[in-house]
Amino acid sequence: MTDPRLTVVHTPQAPAAIGPYSQAVIANGMVFTAGQIALDPATMQIVDGDVVAQAEQVMKNLTNVLSAAGTSWKSVIKTTIFLADMADFQAVNEVYARALGESRPARSTVAVAGLPRNVRVEIEAVALVG
Repeated sequence: MTDPRLTVVHTPQAPAAIGPYSQAVIANGMVFTAGQIALDPATMQIVDGDVVAQAEQVMKNLTNVLSAAGTSWKSVIKTTIFLADMADFQAVNEVYARALGESRPARSTVAVAGLPRNVRVEIEAVALVG
């Protein structure tokens, strides 16, 4: 049984979980998102295109999860960006900056040995709710 203090977030506007996890969980006035990759929620397929196309889908997915949790990029505290190749940093950073607008949460960006479905980028967020 799940802890009643936790609220699971689910929206059809973001990819369904492909494992034993939730799109996001709200606890103590904060939402913690799962890492989002470039899955199209309608087809559950990786979007076609380069790292820019992937980053755009990731940010769209995250925006939709945040919205379903009752929050937005204005309330994001921290993000973590996982890159398959640090050479993609500038391109992903430009997409990220456009999506965030004036918001400037704390952020970490790390290069990893691999990501699910061989995508180039994955991003997760923590935000205030309410």
